[in-house]
Amino acid sequence: MSTATPTPDQILQIGLGFWASKALLSAVEMEVFTELARGPESLEKLAGRLGLHPRSSRDFLDSLVALGFLERNGETYLNTPATDIFLDKHKPTYIGGILEMANRRLFSHWDHLTTALRTGLPQNEVSRGEPDVFGALYADPERLKTFLRAMTGVSRGANLAIASKFPWAQYKTVADAGPAQGDLLVQVALHNLHLTGVGFDLPEVAPVFEEYVESHGLSSRLQFQPGSFFTDPLPHADVIMMGHILHDWNLGEKRMLICKAWEALPTGGALLVYDAIIDDDRSKNAFGLLMSLNMLVESYGGFDYTGADCIGWMMDAGFKEARVEHLVGPDSMVIGIK
Repeated sequence: MSTATPTPDQILQIGLGFWASKALLSAVEMEVFTELARGPESLEKLAGRLGLHPRSSRDFLDSLVALGFLERNGETYLNTPATDIFLDKHKPTYIGGILEMANRRLFSHWDHLTTALRTGLPQNEVSRGEPDVFGALYADPERLKTFLRAMTGVSRGANLAIASKFPWAQYKTVADAGPAQGDLLVQVALHNLHLTGVGFDLPEVAPVFEEYVESHGLSSRLQFQPGSFFTDPLPHADVIMMGHILHDWNLGEKRMLICKAWEALPTGGALLVYDAIIDDDRSKNAFGLLMSLNMLVESYGGFDYTGADCIGWMMDAGFKEARVEHLVGPDSMVIGIK
């Protein structure tokens, strides 16, 4: 038991954390880091190019310095190594797409978290009688491409870890259910030259997937198969992957998808599921727990889950063994062997 004198520091830091969050989201929206990727700029020049008011410019930019997102030499501002890599729109490592979505949508939806906690109902566009946001996304090719690129950015670290950590030498074929742009398949194929694969998703995703795969010179090894994993069987492959997919759905749907994967795999085949897996004690992976609350806000039945939960669902579906392996940050993968 700690004997330290309690302080309110953490309470205030978290309670007012939206200040820092919104400052970063606005910086991404205004393309601060993309502008500075061209080179360091003075306060006056940077404020002018961003359209900042004189009253706000110094405090805003210096807040980004204090938060660790910018560096400053005298009156000159420059990106940090991390923001230069991950928040420059012109780099393939850009992860700002997910932050753009958070700024446009999630920030306001989370304002109604208390209502979600008391009703169990989503608080997104659907709650206001507007069309389902994902239906609207899939109907607009340009918006869909932007969204799928955002998914690539947020998943890249885990994708690279999977490409190197999983024992791919034991397998020849792989299918990704819900591949977005296809970055998981691309990274796996680039690191394992013997593999061929299939991306399985709704037909609207095909052009985005095929363009991304072609840009990496993998069109001869990675193909797209249109379909819905709710109404169609999954493609047959030695390994089936579901990245940031399973948490979108309710318990019955999660079990159904795992059973479909079992049916599509050969004996000895593997199902690889990854999400922000919550630790079994449900006390350490705060990101995973908060992501589950995000699914509450965004969906009618989605939730995140522990490794033990997923292992149990896999064993119930008929898998002979299952295990959890950490990837990067809050993400882990659960591997089931048929």
